[in-house]
Parts: sequence; C-alpha cells; structure tokens
Amino acid sequence: MTGVRRLAVLPGDFIGPEVTAAALRVLRAAAGRHSIAFDSVELPFGGNALDSHGTPLPQQTLDEIDGCDAVLMGAAGGPVGDHPWNRQPREKRVESGILGLRRHLGVYANLRPVTVYPGLEHLSPLRDAAGTDMLIFRELTGGIYFGKPSSVSDDRGVSTMVYERHEIERIARSAFEAARGRGGRVTSIDKANVLDVSQFWRNVVVSLHEAEFPDVALDHLYIDNAAMQVVSNPRSFDVILTGNLFGDILSDLAAVIPGSLGLLPSASLGGSIGLYEPVHGSAPDIAGTDTANPTAAILSAAMLLRHSWESDEAAGEVEAAVRAALALNPTRDLGGTAGTEAFTNSVLENLGAKVAV
Repeated sequence: MTGVRRLAVLPGDFIGPEVTAAALRVLRAAAGRHSIAFDSVELPFGGNALDSHGTPLPQQTLDEIDGCDAVLMGAAGGPVGDHPWNRQPREKRVESGILGLRRHLGVYANLRPVTVYPGLEHLSPLRDAAGTDMLIFRELTGGIYFGKPSSVSDDRGVSTMVYERHEIERIARSAFEAARGRGGRVTSIDKANVLDVSQFWRNVVVSLHEAEFPDVALDHLYIDNAAMQVVSNPRSFDVILTGNLFGDILSDLAAVIPGSLGLLPSASLGGSIGLYEPVHGSAPDIAGTDTANPTAAILSAAMLLRHSWESDEAAGEVEAAVRAALALNPTRDLGGTAGTEAFTNSVLENLGAKVAV
C-alpha cells in the first residue's frame, strides 16, 4: 500500500479515549520510523454518540469510515445495571452499535492473541501458564447471533445457529494460513457430537484441510473439553478455530490467562477495512485517573500495522517495545507503578522515539 493512509478513530467511552490516545502516539512514532504516512479522523461512537446523536453508531461515522482503510477503536459502553444507556431498546444499545459496525465493515474473522509475557507469569491465575502463545480465530458474522428465526415471547424463546459453507471455509482458511507462519497447528472447536451445525462445521474444516492445507496439523475438540484444556494446558494450543458463540465464550475465558484484560488486543478482518480494538471494556471506575493499562490498545495498533498497513517490521518493533516496557515497569494492574502516560512514554522510549515532556 502506498500514499497517505486514512485511519478512522473511534475513542468510545470512559477509558476508551485515554488508551486510544496512547495507541495513536505509538502508532505515529512507529509509522514515522517506516515512512508510513497517515491521517486520522476522530468519530462519534458508543455511549457518548448515543447521548449526542441518539444512536451508538451514527450514519456520519459510517460515511466517514467508508473513506478510510482501517479503524482503531477504544472501548465503548458504560456501567452495568440501571444506567441510561442500558435502558435503551436493544437496537439502540451500545452492543448493537458494535455488531452494526462489524456488519457494515464485513469483517468475519476476529483474531485474539493470548500471550503470557516473561516476567509476568505470576499474574496468571493458572499455575503453569508460562510460555502460553495462542491465537484464537473466532467467526464473527454468522452463527447463532445472526441466525433466523429469532424471537422471544412470554412462553418461548428461539435462536437459530446457521452456518453456510463459504462462511466456514473463509474463517478456516484464515486460521490455516496463520498457522503456517506460527507453530503449524490448528485446533478446531465445535460440538459435533450433539449439534448438526457443528457436524457440518467439522466436515467443511476437514475437507478444506485435506484439499489445501495438508501441511498444517489439524485436531478437533468439543467446546466443553476445549474449555477445560485451555485452562489446564494453555501451552498446548497454537491456533484455535471456532464459531461465533463458542469463540465469544472461549476467547473471554482465555483472556484471564495472562492475568489482565489490559494485555489483550484484537483484530477483526475479512472485509475491505480492518477493525482493531482492545478486548477490555470502558472501565468507568478508573476513567480520568491515569491508571488505565494502554498495552492492549497499543498492541491493537501493532496488529493494524501488520494486517492493514502490511508492515510486519513496524508491528514487530512495537511489540518488542511493549515487552521491554512491561519488563521495566508495568502498569498498576500488573503489579507495577506506571500510569497510563508513563507506560506509554516507556514504550516510546524503547521504540526509539522522542518523548515530549
């Protein structure tokens, strides 16, 4: 990709703007080191957009995004419980805005790396998590969240899990291709012993594997066994491939392994524009206190450099700078003393960038 890139920035709510600002500082520094020019436009999204525009995903935001080549999102939403944002009809809630954004972008592959960093192994709730380095591929636009019929009445609730062959093939192909550049192993997660749709999932994955990826090792686990294995032997996984519902649950389960949601980035790919965001929420209780951990947002920016702007070198430099900053003095949720700004400055210094005082 050449010329000036255009980045849509959706800071979101509470700590969202704080961690997004940190990620942008690092992104600009890394991009500058590799002569990657980009402009950015900040757009309304989430709870604040609901207050100002009557919807968490304004049409203005969608129109602007269509002229961009990547989206960097912070965190959206507010406190749980009786909050004005939570009293909206479902179609106006922040969660619907997130689903609508994914649908608009056409992203179907959610990538969540789960890494236990050297020196931070003690933070994991697991006794033997050192060396964990898995990459979860969650199918994002099909399955039970979007299947029809779907309804609720006083006496009955209905949700339908549906997958088409092409939906499974494209996410499986992405997982197999990623495994070729990693440990060469894919574990496909389903419930084929009970669900017809899961048996179909397995059939399609096996067929694609045999036809196009015989060099990649493939095994299968039922979702209940997979959940047990993820927490009992996380180092045994390389690339995990699974559907929307199982991926939602399994990726959140795996997120506790490193010891903090503040360490986990994500990328949603497959459409013309990639979406990058930290896994954590908006954390209203710590907003404005300079205690938010920006690591996940910064690592999401690294994924943006790799997948949307095709610069593995720049992405690797950011990831190395984050590892170095974590080793020197992590943020308070990780047992260190660094605040949001101090940690970001440390990343920039390890990246070789000048830090403004």
